[in-house]
Amino acid sequence: MNFWGYKRPDEKVGVRNHVLILPTCACSSETCRMVAMQVKGTINISNQNGCAQVEDDLAITKQVLAGLAANPNVYGTVLIGLGCENAQAKDMGKLIRSKTNKPLKTLIIQEEGGTISTIRKAVEYAQQMVEAASALKKEQFPIAELIVGTNCGGSDPTSGLAANPVVGNLSDQLVDLGSTSILCETTEFIGAEHILAKQADTPQIAQQIYDIIKRYEDHLANVGQSLRNGNPSPGNKEGGITTLEEKSLGCIHKGGHRPIVEVLDYAQCPTKKGLVIMDTPGYDIASVTGVAAGGALVMVFTTGRGTPTGNPIIPVIKITANQSTYEKMKDNMDFDASPVIRSEKSIEEMGAELLKEVLAVANGKVVKAEVLGFNEIAISRLCNYV
Repeated sequence: MNFWGYKRPDEKVGVRNHVLILPTCACSSETCRMVAMQVKGTINISNQNGCAQVEDDLAITKQVLAGLAANPNVYGTVLIGLGCENAQAKDMGKLIRSKTNKPLKTLIIQEEGGTISTIRKAVEYAQQMVEAASALKKEQFPIAELIVGTNCGGSDPTSGLAANPVVGNLSDQLVDLGSTSILCETTEFIGAEHILAKQADTPQIAQQIYDIIKRYEDHLANVGQSLRNGNPSPGNKEGGITTLEEKSLGCIHKGGHRPIVEVLDYAQCPTKKGLVIMDTPGYDIASVTGVAAGGALVMVFTTGRGTPTGNPIIPVIKITANQSTYEKMKDNMDFDASPVIRSEKSIEEMGAELLKEVLAVANGKVVKAEVLGFNEIAISRLCNYV
């Protein structure tokens, strides 16, 4: 089983061919937006971090930004810094270079003569990259090159009963075909961690699963907070989910039943094929961003209540098993898994259909979030701004 993708100079394979206009900090975000508006074929992000952060927090931000640039769906990057921020553009350039040898240009607003001069030069670089990117021919690659993230948001009981198990079946198929499937959202493992731990390939990996959950709860306790004060969300409760544990027992179905072979930090790239866990927050936008920075090519996202979320780097396939949500939010939903709820199709049958959809998207089919141009990101944080 193959898919069509783009071979990068670092030997990785992407399913999109973006030119990224990347701000190192909030102060260069608007300049990046203005550049992207002038060059068709480019994407930009709005970065609220990169300055006024403590050391470990800044390290997370830099790893995420560099990871987005290194994602195989990106042809090349125009990096724009202000000049006085903590995430210095020259340092960011070196970090990106440590991850990939793809095209990279760097500009610093305070050294270029201001916003207009920076935009003028950045537009020139971006045009050159878009022209070169457009000349690339797609090639066929084995499905083992595919890295797929799984996420859920706005969950209701249909998520745990049907949509997540269908994604779990997809995950099992991908692993059996030699691909990599990333299960994330650590806060939604709480109460179900003993089940995930039994799925671990080794006792060490089982302990890592317990450790990332404890680290999260301890971190919140240190500032006098409890995860349970905000989770389940009001929308979850209205949809029929009563406890965090109930939500978690539905969430972990997305991982399927294959052994968990690795536990990754936020935004870290997998080093093994198979089912892996990434330590991400339950906040959907930050979770998807971390998985994209970790090199996923496609995201499969289940939602019972409905969500419009997307990502500038990776296509996000939205799945619901709530027929009412699918009908109400056709602008946003890509895949209807409700036949499982109505006993019209089995989880295995819908899983096979979902695999075809993932391959179609990898081959170039545009998802609803891409059609609408959703490009939100959020970067996980340790502390408040300083």
